[in-house]
Amino acid sequence: MGAAGPAAGSAPAPRSDLPAAGGGAVTDGPRGPGDQGPGDQGPGGTPPPASRPARGQRSFWKELPILIGIALVLALLIKTFLVQAFSIPSASMQNTLTMGDRVLVDKLTPWFGSEPERGEVVVFHDPDNWLAGEPTTDPNALQTFLSWIGLMPSAEEKDLIKRVVGVGGDTVECKGTGPLKVNGKALDETSYVYAGNTPCSVDDQGGQFTVKVPEGSLWVMGDHRQNSRDSRYNQADKNQGMVPVDEVIGRAVVVAWPVNHWSNLPVPDTFDQADLNSSSAAAGVLSVAPQGAAFAGAVPFVLWHRRRVSAARTR
Repeated sequence: MGAAGPAAGSAPAPRSDLPAAGGGAVTDGPRGPGDQGPGDQGPGGTPPPASRPARGQRSFWKELPILIGIALVLALLIKTFLVQAFSIPSASMQNTLTMGDRVLVDKLTPWFGSEPERGEVVVFHDPDNWLAGEPTTDPNALQTFLSWIGLMPSAEEKDLIKRVVGVGGDTVECKGTGPLKVNGKALDETSYVYAGNTPCSVDDQGGQFTVKVPEGSLWVMGDHRQNSRDSRYNQADKNQGMVPVDEVIGRAVVVAWPVNHWSNLPVPDTFDQADLNSSSAAAGVLSVAPQGAAFAGAVPFVLWHRRRVSAARTR
């Protein structure tokens, strides 16, 4: 008997080796961009979404304005909150600072409640027309722009730079040629007072004095004692020669220019004498008390909150 053929009326079984209609062989070769294979269909047999073309990289010239804008914003933030450059226009702080020096002033720490201390070199706004009669420069447009963003010292602002000698609660006095005394303690100023100057000036314009510094104020003097119009010679103004702490821009910390003058501006050791701080210790305690009270009041709340969080986690 011959081999059984297909049942009558039944369709022949599909064969994978049969030629496709039209005589072309079924292959799995490369397809063109518009061809789709069986595995390329989306759900329900729908065609897949077309792929997005890769975005080209932005050119440098298109990114440059953005970079410049970011740099300007950062410069303004740094000038406003962190550091600002100032130029030394006179010889009143020689030899610590000489004319033409550029100093960097720390403007950050005052934001955290820090106040100037004895011995620091500070920049402050003119308290009451101390700079009357002083010549002012007329900056060009480029200098104005650079000073606005903090890359150059401002030529229009009337600011001064001096050394803090007395803070709130201190008694500062000068008799004869010195020494300068703070709270009855003589200061050894040989490390910073201009060579050949005496710590106190013998004159009837203000060089001989005994003053009590009120709270919230400073008594400042230049290191070039015989060439500095400082607190001594402004005692007739509305602040009696004092500088309100609110007028202080910040502490000068570094001489940044010229290169051969690079240095920091530390507090001289003579201001670290233990007896110097005795009279103003109470003021220091009072200034710290509000922050300490706030911290102490916050501790119970934090502990209570932590207990609640721990209890919730154990449920």
